[in-house]
Amino acid sequence: MTNSNNKLSHNFSVRVYFEDTDAGGVVYHTSFLRFAERARTELLRSLGISHQSLEDKEGIIIAVRSCNAEYLKPARLDDMLEITSGNIIPEATGLKLSQTIRRGEEILVSVGVRLVCVNKKGRPVRLPLRIHENVGIFQN
Repeated sequence: MTNSNNKLSHNFSVRVYFEDTDAGGVVYHTSFLRFAERARTELLRSLGISHQSLEDKEGIIIAVRSCNAEYLKPARLDDMLEITSGNIIPEATGLKLSQTIRRGEEILVSVGVRLVCVNKKGRPVRLPLRIHENVGIFQN
């Protein structure tokens, strides 16, 4: 976690592999979404929350409700990327957050995500209080 401009954020690094790219070595648009998902998983892990324990112990699954990605510049094979997750807003049944994928100082992709907590039947359930309290540190 880092603190910039009085906002906490979580950083996650990933290298672009051949499987993430097309024949020309440019990253597929869906690969960026996978990178963002990994970063969100590691963000929760940094707060002591794992997807598996949520499902096993509380019967809660965190799913993407909506996602908006703005692709600004391409990434290429072997690039080292940094995904920053921040501006996390807890809601009654989930979270909203923003993610930025960079190569060095260059912003490549901006992602806005809304997550929802659901039970095993797929019905929305309340965000557990411990998650609500833990992610509060990332608010503006």
